[in-house]
Amino acid sequence: MTLLQILDSLIAVRKSARKPHSRIAYKIMDKLKALKQVTTKSQLAALLGVKPQLLTHVLYILQPKTQYKQFTIPKKNGGIRTIFAPSERLKSLQSSLSNLLLDCIDVINKINQKKYTYKHALSHGFVREASIMTNAVMHLNQKNVLNIDLKDFFDSFNFGRVRGFFIKNNHFKLDPNIATVIAQIACYDNKLPQGSPCSPVITNLITHSLDIKLASLARKHSCIYSRYADDMTFSTRKLVFPPQIMQQKDGKFITGKKLTNEIKRAGFFINNEKTRIQFKDSRQDVTGLVVNKKPNVKKEYWRTVKSQCHSLFHTGTFIKKTDEGDVNGNINELEGQLNFIDQVDRFNRLRKKPPLNPKYQHAKYGINKTPLLSGREKTFSKFLYYRWFYANTKPTILCEGKTDNIYLKSAIKVLGENYPNLARAETKDSTYKLLIRFIEYSKRTRFLLGLDGGTSYLTYFIQEFDNHYKFYKASKPQYPVIIVLDNDSGFSGTRNQLKKIDSVMVHPTTLTKSDYPNADFIYVIHNLYVVLTPLGSKNKNTDIEYLFDKKTRLTQHNGKCFNTANKRDDKTDLSKEAFANHIIKAQKNSIDFNGLKPLLDRIVAAMTHYDSIK
Repeated sequence: MTLLQILDSLIAVRKSARKPHSRIAYKIMDKLKALKQVTTKSQLAALLGVKPQLLTHVLYILQPKTQYKQFTIPKKNGGIRTIFAPSERLKSLQSSLSNLLLDCIDVINKINQKKYTYKHALSHGFVREASIMTNAVMHLNQKNVLNIDLKDFFDSFNFGRVRGFFIKNNHFKLDPNIATVIAQIACYDNKLPQGSPCSPVITNLITHSLDIKLASLARKHSCIYSRYADDMTFSTRKLVFPPQIMQQKDGKFITGKKLTNEIKRAGFFINNEKTRIQFKDSRQDVTGLVVNKKPNVKKEYWRTVKSQCHSLFHTGTFIKKTDEGDVNGNINELEGQLNFIDQVDRFNRLRKKPPLNPKYQHAKYGINKTPLLSGREKTFSKFLYYRWFYANTKPTILCEGKTDNIYLKSAIKVLGENYPNLARAETKDSTYKLLIRFIEYSKRTRFLLGLDGGTSYLTYFIQEFDNHYKFYKASKPQYPVIIVLDNDSGFSGTRNQLKKIDSVMVHPTTLTKSDYPNADFIYVIHNLYVVLTPLGSKNKNTDIEYLFDKKTRLTQHNGKCFNTANKRDDKTDLSKEAFANHIIKAQKNSIDFNGLKPLLDRIVAAMTHYDSIK
C-alpha cells in the first residue's frame, strides 16, 4: 500500500469515524509503515488525524513554549514533582501523536517478541493493556525483589535525543524534517515534560532497547525484569540475589558491572538512595503494590481510606493527615483512591483459577445479599451511592438507558436558554455547562450498585432506596434524584412497586393517588422522584422516541431511518443507538426538540418541588 493510499484511507476512516465497524479500518492500518513514508507536514497531520492548519498554528504561531502551565505535586517518598500541563490545543495534538506512536509500538512489540522470544511485556507504564498491576504480577512469590529508580528520568530525554532516535532507530528511520516536527510537538525547554500525554510513550520507545538488554541479563541470572517509567524491578527465586546484578555489603548496594554499563550507555544514572532489595520474609512491593502473594494495596492504605469513608458517611466530612498537619479531606481524591483499590480487586478477580464467573448479578439479588461483593467492594458501593444519590452536588438523572441520556442532553443543549435550571447557556463570558448529572451505566455500576439500563434495575433501585438512605447520618440531601421512564407497558413493574410505598404522591395532587400515567411527576420518598414521558393523544402510551416528530424519526442514516412508532421494525430500521448517535446527537442543531419540552418541564417541576420541601 502506498503512502497516498494509506493517507486516503485514513481520511476516509476519519470521515466515517462514527460509522459501525470504522475502528476495524484503523486496526489493519500499518501506522509504522505509513509514518516511515511521511515526508511533509501535511502528510504527518493527515496521519495524526488533525488539520495541517492546526499543526502549523500550534507549532509555529502559538509555539509550544507559550502553551504550558507549571505546577508541582508532592512525591510519595518526599520532595516535589514539577508538572508542565499543555494547553488544550497542544494536548490534543500530543494525544494524537501518542496514539500514533502506541500503534507503532504494537507493531514493534510483535517483531521483537518473535526476535527475542520473551513472553511478557517489559515496559508496563503508559502501555496499552498494561498497568502497575501487570507490572507487579510479574514479581509475585519471589524470594528477593530488587527495585531500582532512574535519576531525573524525563530530563534525560532532550530535543536532540528525541529527534535523533526517530531518524536513526531501525524501526523508524524517519525523514529528518518529520523527526524535527515530532520533537517540536513533544519537547518543552529542551526535554520531555512531565504532563504531556506523549512524553511517556516516547520514553518507552527510546528505552526499549535497554529493556531488551536488561531482560536478557536478568534471564541469564535466573531473574525476571520489568520497568514502569523510571522504576526498574528485578526479582528471583534464588535464596541470594545474584551479585552480577546487585549485591549488598555493609549496608550499601553495589551494582553489577554489566548492569551499570548498560544503564550508563543508555544515558541514565541510578538513584542509589532508592535502590533496595526486599526479602520474602518482609513486605515486598513493586510500584506501590504488595507482591508477596498477590498484587494488593498496602494494609495501612486501605485502613485509612476505610476510616475516611466511615467519617464521610456519618458526618459528611473527613480528615486527611499531611506533613503539615490535619486538613479537610477532598472527596474527589477519596474517590480516586477507592477507584484504585477497586481496579486492583477487579484485576485479582479476573486472575483467579479457575476463573471467577464474570457474570454480574441482576438487581433482584441486591447489593448486600450477594456473596460476590467483598468488604472493600461494599465500601466502594456505599461511597458511590452516597456521592451520586445522597450527597449529590447537583440534581441526578437516571434514565432507562444510554440513548435516553443522549436525547435529553442534546435537547437541553439546544433548548438551554429556556431551561436555566438544567444548563448554563454559552456566552462570551462563560462556556456551556450542564447543571444536572446523568448516570452512565456500566458493568461496574451493575456489579457495585445493581444499576443498569432497563426498568427492572430501576424498580429495584426504588425498592431499596429507603434502606440505603437510612445508612447515612450526614446532612440531608440538597438535590433530588429523578428517574425518567417511558410511559408504556414497561412501567407496570415500577407501578406495582410504587403502590407499596406509603410516601408516594402524584403531582398535581388533584389526581388520584395511583394515576401515575397522567402525573407531572411522582414524589417517591426522601429525595427520590419518578418522571414519565407525557401520554400521547387519547391517552396513548409513549416512549421517549415518540416525543420526536415524524420528520426526525424518518431522517436517514446509511439508507435507514428510525421510522414512525407504529411502523418501526427492529430488523430493517435504524437501531436506537444509531438513531441517538447519528441523528439526534450528530445533527442536534437541526433537530426539532419541541416535543421534549413537556418532559423537560416535568423534570424542572420535580426539582422545584424538592427545593420547597428539603
